[in-house]
Amino acid sequence: MTEASWNNEAKTPSIDWSVSAALENVERGGQDIAEVTSLEGAVRAWQSLEPEHKTLAVISIEQPIQLDGVSTSHFAGDTIAALVEHLPVGNSDT
Repeated sequence: MTEASWNNEAKTPSIDWSVSAALENVERGGQDIAEVTSLEGAVRAWQSLEPEHKTLAVISIEQPIQLDGVSTSHFAGDTIAALVEHLPVGNSDT
């Protein structure tokens, strides 16, 4: 019998950073208007927010992705921070 093992690649398969994403709950110009961009763009925009705005921000995508073994399509706080750890290196397109 073969024992199954879960490595980090199995917990977080390749992420399609080009999927459409909405960065929500972030005030812009006095209004709470969602920014629609790519998942990569939304995560990079979240990185530049002030700490108090980071805690309120939510990123939503249409199709769930698997992140650290959990399938989800809505990200907030620590789950957005976990996405940051998986961002493509050297890419800053938003």
